[in-house]
Amino acid sequence: MKAEAWIFTACALFFAVVSPTYWFASGEWAGTLALGMCTLLMGMVALYLGFHAKQMDPRPEDRKDGEVADGAGELGFFPPFSWWPLWCAVSLSAVVFAVAMTAWWLFIIGAVVGFICVAGLVFEYYRGEHAH
Repeated sequence: MKAEAWIFTACALFFAVVSPTYWFASGEWAGTLALGMCTLLMGMVALYLGFHAKQMDPRPEDRKDGEVADGAGELGFFPPFSWWPLWCAVSLSAVVFAVAMTAWWLFIIGAVVGFICVAGLVFEYYRGEHAH
């Protein structure tokens, strides 16, 4: 993770240079504040990645003598195609629309459908074709 830490450090340095430059060029405080927060965010991620890179064993891509074959094997579990996220988003949009329009009947329907959709998303791999 050292490469990622260096990338975020470079981004933090870039935003640290751009923030005061933007302030002197425009005098606008909102953009300057946003750029300053980007500086802090990039620095926070760089510190996190750098801290954990020192504590863990180096990955094949972090070693100088690493080969492509060293990274062979199973990389992890990647879920197959699923319709549940779509229905979760539709039910959430119904709930938000109901709150905006004070249509409490639609809020109740959206909340019930949302609960069913979240349960379907969470328990998707416990039944059916992709059960573990």
